[in-house]
Amino acid sequence: MSYLALLVIFAVSMILGYKLISEVPPLLHTPLMSGMNALSGITILGALTATAGAAIIGSKVLGFLAIMLAMINVVGGFYVTGRMLKMFKSGKK
Repeated sequence: MSYLALLVIFAVSMILGYKLISEVPPLLHTPLMSGMNALSGITILGALTATAGAAIIGSKVLGFLAIMLAMINVVGGFYVTGRMLKMFKSGKK
């Protein structure tokens, strides 16, 4: 697949993702984000697989960057979910 085709796919997915997220009401954003952590885990597996098969050092660096960004997304998502769940716990035991 040519780099131009990959770039077009990337651009379309960015625009579509932004459009989808911007339409989500704020009340649903945090629960949906916690559900997206599973999909971010799949992104990490895909980035690991692509990085393992990379032959050029530039591709390996971009793969490493993709893995790091996906991990930040997963950790941040679980952190926000944990904070959200604390809001619903009562102070009484």
